[in-house]
Amino acid sequence: MVTIGDRTAPRTHATNPLLTWWAMILETFPVGALQSNCTILGCEQTREAVVVDPGDEAGRILDRLAELDLRACFIFQTHAHFDHVMASRAIKQAHGALICLHPADASLYESLPVQAATFGMQVDDPLPVDAFLEDHAEIVWGKKSTAGAGEAPFSSGSAPGRHRGILIHTPGHTPGSACLYLPELSVLFSGDTLFRAGVGRTDLWGGSFPDLVSSIRERLFTLPSDTLVIPGHGPTTTIEAECSMNPVMAM
Repeated sequence: MVTIGDRTAPRTHATNPLLTWWAMILETFPVGALQSNCTILGCEQTREAVVVDPGDEAGRILDRLAELDLRACFIFQTHAHFDHVMASRAIKQAHGALICLHPADASLYESLPVQAATFGMQVDDPLPVDAFLEDHAEIVWGKKSTAGAGEAPFSSGSAPGRHRGILIHTPGHTPGSACLYLPELSVLFSGDTLFRAGVGRTDLWGGSFPDLVSSIRERLFTLPSDTLVIPGHGPTTTIEAECSMNPVMAM
């Protein structure tokens, strides 16, 4: 668990003065048989939250939202593989949260039961995507100090007074793989594009290794070096660490 704001924060970001200003709850925990990292991003003031990659164990995610007194307003799916989206239905039904996905993964998302069956699992058809978000789209929620009246939940520009996450399209693992970048916190949710000392597989539906390498080198390794990376599986890392040790740098 990592909570940013008045409580605890990653050691690598402990001196960042923006953490307290943002008053952000950030908790990451693995869910499901494949131990996909699910994250809750909650505003301490408005109690609005974004859930990133609710891959399974919907009851556990909903219980934690209730314990934190948070209402999910967005579900950000980094890509449409079953182990990152299976709990989206339950969270949507319980909280009315908007399901977000890059449009290039639309067909993969619609084939969720087929995907799960390939791995010996059975799931319901997914609920419709509420918002197909393109590269550079922003999700805005909660507030940092004073939120402006009438601000839109999706934006292509800055959103003063509100928390914001920027979508970075990173095709390769899937055609619509996308990362969520929080610039004020210098945090990146990399899905299955980038792992600690590794990268996502490309032998599944729509994968492309050349696209994956280009996405990482051109779109992620250009972010600030102190960016904390929370991947779709496994431990956290930083952009600086991956630039120095990730095998993709030798490709």
